[in-house]
Amino acid sequence: MKRAPSLKERIIEESLRLFSVKGYMSTSTTDIIEASGTSKGGFYNHFKTKEHLFREILSAARKIWRERNLHNLDAQPRPLEKIRVLLENYRDRYLADSKNFPGGCIFINLAVELSDQAPDLAREVNEGFVRLGAMIKRLLDEEKKAGGISPSVNTYNAASMIFSGLLGACVLYASDKSRKRLNATIVSLISFLRSIDASA
Repeated sequence: MKRAPSLKERIIEESLRLFSVKGYMSTSTTDIIEASGTSKGGFYNHFKTKEHLFREILSAARKIWRERNLHNLDAQPRPLEKIRVLLENYRDRYLADSKNFPGGCIFINLAVELSDQAPDLAREVNEGFVRLGAMIKRLLDEEKKAGGISPSVNTYNAASMIFSGLLGACVLYASDKSRKRLNATIVSLISFLRSIDASA
């Protein structure tokens, strides 16, 4: 039997949803307290400040991101296939997660919102983007070293295109929730992977 979430977990879950839809700056502690069904005392018993909560939210969101997007990657025999599965997971398992992120990708939303208003917090969000871009580049480098893609392929440029396409798909999906357009973007990125696959 699944246990009920603790108050701290409930505050984090509700804050994830609120930050995803309203953003960090527009979500008040009162909004969070009401959504969590707690009191000021209950909130401040677990989080000293809203900024403290933000860092807990970021950690929880990253955990969900890894669970959704890295699902089944280790089962893929080739780095190129790992990128393909990552792209499909992003479409089918992550952006489709309207329970946790009803407003779309929380990282994109926060990065845009906080870049001018809270640069220190924006930098923490952007660390994830840097890691994702580096991961795609590393997988392409591994595939190139194994002879799976042509030596003429510039892995930095290829990784930048895949990364930008992924983030662009996310921004567009947040604006119109069009599964058709999201799918078209992911299919295009997968077609690009096939076009550089030396074994295809």
